[in-house]
Amino acid sequence: MYSARRKWTQQGWRLFLLAAALGGAWYIRTYQSGTILELYGLLTRPFQGEETNLQEQLLADQRVRELQNRLSEVEYQNQQLKKQLGYYQTQKKPLISAPIIGRSADDWWQQVIIGRGSTDGVEVGASVTGIGGLVGRIREVTPHTSKVLLVSNSQSRIGATVNRSRAMGLIQGQDSQVATLRFFEKAPDVKPGDVVTTSAFSSLFSPGLPIGRIISLNLQENPAPTAKIEFTATVDNLEWVFVHPQPQQ
Repeated sequence: MYSARRKWTQQGWRLFLLAAALGGAWYIRTYQSGTILELYGLLTRPFQGEETNLQEQLLADQRVRELQNRLSEVEYQNQQLKKQLGYYQTQKKPLISAPIIGRSADDWWQQVIIGRGSTDGVEVGASVTGIGGLVGRIREVTPHTSKVLLVSNSQSRIGATVNRSRAMGLIQGQDSQVATLRFFEKAPDVKPGDVVTTSAFSSLFSPGLPIGRIISLNLQENPAPTAKIEFTATVDNLEWVFVHPQPQQ
């Protein structure tokens, strides 16, 4: 009998404590939730303010960096436009300036697409230059765009002349900023640093256009001596080019 009473007493206390806890939770939820939330907000407000200030500072820093990047891009474009204007003014014949609007990573050194076409006076076969020298020739034309075969293309062939000695040869692209010049003579008078331009006998390009400079020689190669030339125009980094209209027949 005593054991049963003791067991019932323990169970009763447990039920009482559970009921008290549930009642307290209900009371707090019903009547004191606003007070608790207010107390929580009061305790965390200093930390919230610091977090808000930090977020605002981060946003301000990001905005400053964005404006700095835009300013750098505007300055770069301004420099490029000055170079283009200077190059344009040095030319004796009228040129057609054209932006590069298409270039594939798969054929980076082979061709580019420019934003000028037949309605602008561009014709197939016209020479194309950039700041520094020759970059290619027009191979296809639509009313508003044109495709340029680059001098760096391995299919490109250019009749060339060494300015200093008038030695002549044929340049073949190597899908890079460097090309191979194969001479017609067995013992050409050439040396590193010589300037190479388009030949007056070339049927594909306007004569006298700068192409590049000789950087190395292999005069023992058979069947003809060769040289490596580096293009003076940055073929791998073109943004604008100039089309040389063909003379009217």
